[in-house]
Amino acid sequence: MKDIDESTAPLLEHLIELRARLLRCVWALLLSGIVCYYFSDKIFAFLVQPLKDAYGVHGGKLVYTKLYEAFFVQLKVAIFGAFFVSFPVIANQLWSFVAPGLYAKEKRALLPFLLATPILFLSGSALAYYVVMPTAFHFFLGFQGNAGGVQIEALPSTESYLALVMQFTLAFGISFLMPVLLMLLNQAGIVSRAQLAGMRRYMIVGAVALAAVLTPPDVVSQLMLAVPLIILFELSLVAMWFTDRRRAKEAADDDAALVKIDTPQ
Repeated sequence: MKDIDESTAPLLEHLIELRARLLRCVWALLLSGIVCYYFSDKIFAFLVQPLKDAYGVHGGKLVYTKLYEAFFVQLKVAIFGAFFVSFPVIANQLWSFVAPGLYAKEKRALLPFLLATPILFLSGSALAYYVVMPTAFHFFLGFQGNAGGVQIEALPSTESYLALVMQFTLAFGISFLMPVLLMLLNQAGIVSRAQLAGMRRYMIVGAVALAAVLTPPDVVSQLMLAVPLIILFELSLVAMWFTDRRRAKEAADDDAALVKIDTPQ
């Protein structure tokens, strides 16, 4: 019984620590959500700017067809903003929970990926906001006008517009994390650079298919996601080439050190 109690004690301590860190993440989301809800009008004004620019000097408008829609849009905006604001806290809590169980060498190996994750996610989101959405909205609004004697006017609802913005932002942000995933798989020995290079044609097809699923059904948006994904895949192969060379050099140095130790004086 004593051996069982001693073996379960570390597990209970880890579960207690995990609960504490999860609670900190929840509190970070809750507090940032309250702050973001207070500034939800300003956040939504920022999110609606690409559509406003696409409408041009004539302006446009967003409508809501359900009485409760505007309130839920503000709530979704607050949650969306809270995700971005609290992400550093969540990432820090995750790292603090995992780091004690890692060796110093493993920490040095994982730290670049931890730093690259928010940078790549924000880069993808910025590309969606500043380049893709304005281009796509200009394309969509180009269908306004007179068709067969019938006036066609775009009257997007606030809920559908916010859903479209979130789709663009999250699709590009998450897709830009592909290099992190590939590098982690390579570091773990699951895939090699040679295997990925041999699958290049399939990766290109996969990037196009992923872009078709994650973006609205227009060629412009799909190409604007597929092309960066292909470029990121090629950059991942280049990064793997450098890491493979570094690991080969470290292995050679370790072998040389062992030979020196085993050699009799």
